[in-house]
Amino acid sequence: MSTFTTNKGGSLSRFLLCKRWRVAVAVIRTCRAMSKLATLPWTTMTHPYAVLDVRIDQQHFGFSAADLASLVRDKNPDHLTRRGGVRGVLAGLRTHIERGINGSDADVRARSDAFGRNALKKPPSKGFLRFALEAINDKILILLLACAIVSLAFGVKQHGLREGWYDGGSILVAVFLVVAVTAVSNFRQSKQFERLSEKYNDVSVDVMRGGRRREVSVFDLVVGDVVWLKIGDQVPADGLFLEGYALKVDESSMTGESDHVDIDGEGMPFLMSGAKVVDGYGKMVVTAVGSNTTWGEMMGSLAGLGSAGEKTPLQERLEGLTSAIQKVGLSVAAVVLVVLMIRYFTGNTQDDDGNQEFHGSKTSTNQIINSMVKIFSAAVTIIVVAIPEGLPLAVTLTLAYSMKRMMADQAMVRKLSACETMGSATTICTDKTGTLTMNQMTVVQFIIGDESPNTSLGVPRNVVELLRSGVVLNTTGTVYKADPLAEPEISGSPTEKAILSWAVKDLGIDMEEIKSSCALVHVEAFNSEKKRSGVLVKDNTTNMMDVHWKGAAEIVLAACSHCFDCEGMKKSMDRDRRSKFEEIIEGMAQDSLRCIAFAQRRVSDEDTEFDEGGRVRKIRDEDLTLLGIVGLKDPCRPGVRKAVQDCKEAGVDVKMVTGDNVFTARAIAFECGILDQKHSSGVAVIEGKDFRNYTLEERMEVVDEIRVMARSSPLDKLLMVQCLKQKGDVVAVTGDGTNDAPALKEADIGLSMGIQGTEVAKESSDIVILDDNFTSVVTVLQWGRCVYTNIQKFIQFQLTVNVSALTINVIAAISSGEVPLTPVQMLWVNLIMDTLGALALATEKPTRDLMKKPPVGRTEPLVTNIMYRNLVPQALYQIAVLLALQFKGSSIFGVDDRVKKTLIFNAFVLCQVFNEFNSRKLEKKNVFEGIHKNRLFIAIIGITIVLQVVMVEFLRRFADTERLNWVQWAACIGIGMVSWPIGWIAKCVPVADGPLFGLLKHH
Repeated sequence: MSTFTTNKGGSLSRFLLCKRWRVAVAVIRTCRAMSKLATLPWTTMTHPYAVLDVRIDQQHFGFSAADLASLVRDKNPDHLTRRGGVRGVLAGLRTHIERGINGSDADVRARSDAFGRNALKKPPSKGFLRFALEAINDKILILLLACAIVSLAFGVKQHGLREGWYDGGSILVAVFLVVAVTAVSNFRQSKQFERLSEKYNDVSVDVMRGGRRREVSVFDLVVGDVVWLKIGDQVPADGLFLEGYALKVDESSMTGESDHVDIDGEGMPFLMSGAKVVDGYGKMVVTAVGSNTTWGEMMGSLAGLGSAGEKTPLQERLEGLTSAIQKVGLSVAAVVLVVLMIRYFTGNTQDDDGNQEFHGSKTSTNQIINSMVKIFSAAVTIIVVAIPEGLPLAVTLTLAYSMKRMMADQAMVRKLSACETMGSATTICTDKTGTLTMNQMTVVQFIIGDESPNTSLGVPRNVVELLRSGVVLNTTGTVYKADPLAEPEISGSPTEKAILSWAVKDLGIDMEEIKSSCALVHVEAFNSEKKRSGVLVKDNTTNMMDVHWKGAAEIVLAACSHCFDCEGMKKSMDRDRRSKFEEIIEGMAQDSLRCIAFAQRRVSDEDTEFDEGGRVRKIRDEDLTLLGIVGLKDPCRPGVRKAVQDCKEAGVDVKMVTGDNVFTARAIAFECGILDQKHSSGVAVIEGKDFRNYTLEERMEVVDEIRVMARSSPLDKLLMVQCLKQKGDVVAVTGDGTNDAPALKEADIGLSMGIQGTEVAKESSDIVILDDNFTSVVTVLQWGRCVYTNIQKFIQFQLTVNVSALTINVIAAISSGEVPLTPVQMLWVNLIMDTLGALALATEKPTRDLMKKPPVGRTEPLVTNIMYRNLVPQALYQIAVLLALQFKGSSIFGVDDRVKKTLIFNAFVLCQVFNEFNSRKLEKKNVFEGIHKNRLFIAIIGITIVLQVVMVEFLRRFADTERLNWVQWAACIGIGMVSWPIGWIAKCVPVADGPLFGLLKHH
């Protein structure tokens, strides 16, 4: 809809003339459409109506997408002037400056068809084949594949295709299974990360459509939309400034320039997508979306570049552990290789029929090469089992699983490392409003003079008029009524909505009437440092100017020299009156009320500061007249007291950092359980300015004792975080404002708020709390500890397998000249251990026990004494039993060598299956607790057992096994089950706190 001025007769005539022309054009187009319909073959139609697909192109709006995109990209005022300026663009886009676009589904669809959607074209994601190639791009697996191919070639040559493919082909199939499972797992995690990224980018934007302010998804933004911008917002698309005050943006992400850019309607109305609002507020009209924006063009040029994957601190720590195990594995493999080759060439090895393999010069070259390939394959397979490839996979699985579950628990992870680090958090510095409280404010008390009138009728008429002006003109909220009898729709921040709701109900404000009677001359927007906002307004009838201030009660009160009493009489603010107001504010604050004061002053040009350009530089903020004080109640969130108590039990300090005054902050802290009687004195409650004025030594001395910091600025929060980190704490910080960004970045874990948090705060954070609830912060803490514990469980499980497998192979190779497990069997164990084991143990959910232990320190060893205590007895037991089977198995069970090897293989696998249960609990003796809640664990155990039965009973040629009878199966199961009582007995042994092996300690 175009914008017209109807104040003068000439403008009205032009308006009516244009309207007639539009009617005429519409009639002509309709007639043409009907004449075309007349030529259609009506006899072929089966319905008594026809559907017209009317497509509106860019010409309908007067501009092409390219024209509009060049406006902001070039930032050339002359180009804008040639298109009629901002109002010319509005007219061409059929946008009303106050009411926005029509907003109907047809209108939005037409704009989207003409100018595109506000979404960037995604670069092609990695396909499954890429993940498969990455999985197979492992030097050890490549060596094993080469051995398998050579073995396959010699086998086919010697025994023909029908019988000769088994050895080499079995290894190929086993390698294929390992690669396939790894690729599928990584592919699924990649898709999950993509979905999380899409969720993160889907932010809400305030737009004006059809005269109604509403929130829409940023992806649903269209050209012509009027968008509201405030401090902390990210500009969602390219556009032109319409109106606003003191609007400044940070374009450093686009231009690299750190200086903030002043946006106004004269010289610099251009707003680039991706820029961040750092001050003021305003409205813009969207001129380009999606790939047509400046940001879209830049991202399109970078689409093919890609970036390296993020490595988390835990993954880096695991590299040291993996490196140590690799060295041991390579050494063992080298020993086995040398021993087997010596035994072969000295004639001490036999083939499957019991005949000597090597006969000196009588042995053919093909036989020697084939034997060497088998020996080399055995050595390489030992390396495959020894190298803990499952550790990175376990980390990826547990992080991905935790991210998915945390999303369901109202926490969206932006940086993987935060999942782990949160588990080590020792201190949480939290906001009050919206995090500890519900952020659902209502005005419950109003003070004028030194009394609280029962109804609005008790407020003097002159004070009501001034209050109405102060509320309506000094707000960023809006009140919309579809018709006079409809309920008002109020938009804005929770504080603004509460005050406007009160003003509509008790003061009977009419926003449109009051706004039309005055003109805004200058605005000083609210920010967290000033804690107040002010406006300079000029009455359109009398040309008189007034200043209106609104903000924290004690700050506004300090600027007042007069006040109104209950009769509407203006009184001087003497010491007694000021003390009375201070007592009232303190009393309201002790009732957990947020106190907001309104003040006014009549000014003249002589009282106003102007800059060289004749614009107002500063609004007078002294000698004000206090109009009244409102008390806003924001109740604590249900469950927040218990969440704070849980943190205390987990050894995590909770500190409240708020902009409210000391009395409100203290009352809320007691209500939430952050403060108790033992913290009621000393420096437990402190104001930000006092902490800021301390020396560094003084701050370091008192920072641990502080529980509440009131009237704090973002700088105070940053100072607190720096002090805590210097003392060795792992600090988590919550924040929602733009000015919280430095503290969020400085903290070990930055937690931004998903509802009230600005885009700047979210960009600076590691995790976004979607429901702004402190209980969700505690849930994140639980998940962080769960991630760390799950990784430790898997490390314990894998180290047990590594130690036992390597020891058995070395002893057997040296003593008997053969490796008990074939390459295919070892790869099957590797699959159980690396992939299925990681999946089973990495997906355990957090338990209440995790919150009863102290936080893990920064330098805590990854492999703890508790883990050593658990794994050493299991490994020794497995080694003893399997070596007994290796040397005495045939006589014990009365079986031949092939059945004996099958017994060793089966017993070894079942030992790992039963030991997975032991690994579920590092310290608790009852390893079955909560197992019914982890269906995935039960499913994996079931799948492993079924596949093991298939391997032994049905894939004999493939796995080189023999069928076992019921007695032999029962013996293998019994051998595996013994690991349960061993695990129970081991956990009865107390352990020391100090690390046993410095090699596996993180430095």
